[in-house]
Amino acid sequence: MAMNLRLDGERAEALKKQAEPEGRSMHAVVLRAVDDHLARNAREAMVRETAKKEAVKRRELMERLE
Repeated sequence: MAMNLRLDGERAEALKKQAEPEGRSMHAVVLRAVDDHLARNAREAMVRETAKKEAVKRRELMERLE
């Protein structure tokens, strides 16, 4: 799927300044940022789900110990 990204002048210039020294295109920098964001959110979701499961296990254990 194609997508257009509209940046204000300040963001576009900052992106350009980030990409040039790295020898990468602005497109490549944006793709990397999106990938990083998605990976970070996936990890956070996994941690939240694991924490919920562990909380249930611990609660059941504490109830049995009472």
